[in-house]
Amino acid sequence: MAEAKLSFDDFVKALNASDVAFVQDLHNYMLNNGCKVGYFEEKKTGLLGSYKHTKTKKSIVNLLLKNHGVLVRIYGENIDGYRAFLNTLPEEMVKSIDGAKICKRLVNNGCSPKCSGYDFTIGSEHFQKCRYNCFEFLVTEESAPYIKAFVEYEIEGRTA
Repeated sequence: MAEAKLSFDDFVKALNASDVAFVQDLHNYMLNNGCKVGYFEEKKTGLLGSYKHTKTKKSIVNLLLKNHGVLVRIYGENIDGYRAFLNTLPEEMVKSIDGAKICKRLVNNGCSPKCSGYDFTIGSEHFQKCRYNCFEFLVTEESAPYIKAFVEYEIEGRTA
């Protein structure tokens, strides 16, 4: 199946009713706080939306619509500025981080020289994870406010 360009409205129409308010709120927050839509597309594995920070020109958030729900991938380039927040994440989100792939660049100097993963701790647990799936969370009733706060911290870090 070829990739098809979509609008935000097309993306929202495909959501479960329970996810619409969260996605609409996040979309509005992103647009009102220094971000722009990169694209919305149909991929083989589901729908994908991307937001870029206008100051840094880099991706900050991806929305992925899969069969089991909406995933939000956050590119946490500024986690050094909000490490204490990471210690407040609920167990389901920490499990998601734990299940992410290790960063081959950090662990054994593999991968691309341009790639830099995340090296951080939550509680006493040390993580060295790939930037492309480290902070990828399923939107649930419990995770939604933490995802929103995570995005807010990252935008603050990029704007500073």
